[in-house]
Amino acid sequence: MDTAQQKGHPKGLYLLFMTEMWERFSYYGMRAIFILYMTKMLLMPDSDASNIYGSYTGLVYLTPLLGGYLSDRFLGNRRSIEIGGILMALGQFAMFFSASTSGGAAISLMWVGLTLLIIGNGFFKPNISTMVGQLYPQGDRRVDAAFTIFYMGINLGAFFSPLICGTLAEKIDFKWGFLAAGIGMIIGLITFVAQKNKLLVDADNNPIGMPTQKFGVKQVGIVIAAIALIFFLMNYKTMFNSELDIIGYLIYGAMVAMPLIILTDKSLTKDERDRIMVIFILAFFVIFFWGAFEQAGASLTIFADRQTDRTLFGWEMPASYFQSVNPLAIILLAPLFSSLWLRLGNRGLEPTSPKKMAIGLSLVALGYVVIAFAVYGLGAMDKVSMFWLIGLYVIHTMGELCLSPIGLSMVSKLSPARFSSLLMGTWFLANAAANKFAGTLSALIPGGGEGGEGAATTSFLGFQIANLFDFFLVFIVMCGVAAAVLFVMSRWLEKKMHGVN
Repeated sequence: MDTAQQKGHPKGLYLLFMTEMWERFSYYGMRAIFILYMTKMLLMPDSDASNIYGSYTGLVYLTPLLGGYLSDRFLGNRRSIEIGGILMALGQFAMFFSASTSGGAAISLMWVGLTLLIIGNGFFKPNISTMVGQLYPQGDRRVDAAFTIFYMGINLGAFFSPLICGTLAEKIDFKWGFLAAGIGMIIGLITFVAQKNKLLVDADNNPIGMPTQKFGVKQVGIVIAAIALIFFLMNYKTMFNSELDIIGYLIYGAMVAMPLIILTDKSLTKDERDRIMVIFILAFFVIFFWGAFEQAGASLTIFADRQTDRTLFGWEMPASYFQSVNPLAIILLAPLFSSLWLRLGNRGLEPTSPKKMAIGLSLVALGYVVIAFAVYGLGAMDKVSMFWLIGLYVIHTMGELCLSPIGLSMVSKLSPARFSSLLMGTWFLANAAANKFAGTLSALIPGGGEGGEGAATTSFLGFQIANLFDFFLVFIVMCGVAAAVLFVMSRWLEKKMHGVN
């Protein structure tokens, strides 16, 4: 490897940067307008739209387990990225056709689109980040900087997509927002395919991410079966006119079963069992964090649309624009938080992983305190200043920067080698459960739906939710209590980590 390459970064990094940026543009552009499409164009009740949103985002976090398995054993990273990109582009175009029609056809096409997006994400997501590390020799010091650059691409895509897709969807027609998301995915896919053979090589110019085995009829059957299963799960309630939430039962059931399966393994030593128990306990608390945080694409977008004054210099900005606050805040604040942890670490004052998670939960609760204060006594037709909502998103981003970066790193450090993949999957499963839970919580927002008269009262664990203040109070109490409990448990958890932090 030449000296110039040692000082800089392989060109393949920038190919992966661009590919991921456009894929995230596609995902977050669709996500920013999805709940509005369901409530404003399909005229779904808020509760139905929220539950669909939660099922969609929950499965988006679950399918990378299948995609990673197929990639490792049959497809290789490159082919998985291509298959995933094609499926996601087709999914966005199905959403475009859904928004171009009406009635039952629109609903059916939406299910097709969501299914393709979920499965496509499963193939794409676990593979592109894996290839970043493959560009460098073992132990190369540039890897951390490479991932920092790579994650900047994620946030750039997430920042621009709500602005572009949101403008097209809310100011012209929803179909153009979905089309823009699909075109973004196509741009990323073409960029990847055109440059992969030239740029995706390791330090010795050997190609990376190639297939490990032949992809045969059996594997094609697995992919088709997965698509059919996801379509069935997403469409179950409509097909059978049932209230049974199969997706919720599957995700939550797996979250309960996984600890029982792993912790009862007789080959585990006491220290290994203790460390694995810490992973499961923190995964449980993570569900509360992301369940509250991920209201961004659901109830908080509904709130932005209906009861936030979005007028700026005489122009009303689309409600989806607020989805750009988080990635922008990450870009601006991440270096500050990185410097903060480094300085505290040099002084021996850096919080442990459990304490950082508790701080993150506290900040999410604080964000909801801000918005609850803004809506206290708010009438059904009144609106609050947009700066209250922006303040919530900035505070939530600070919480994310405390909690999110340590998750996968902590799992990799605490996991016994023979269980590392399974426990990493468990962490993604916790994120899936959190997103499903977010949809369930979003369904509690009072109001009923687009154009509804008055506020429909909902309830949660016996607590009556009659207005927005009550609704946001749920998140304050939930995250506040979770943070307090985690703070109290943190010293005990640190002991169970047996020197790992």
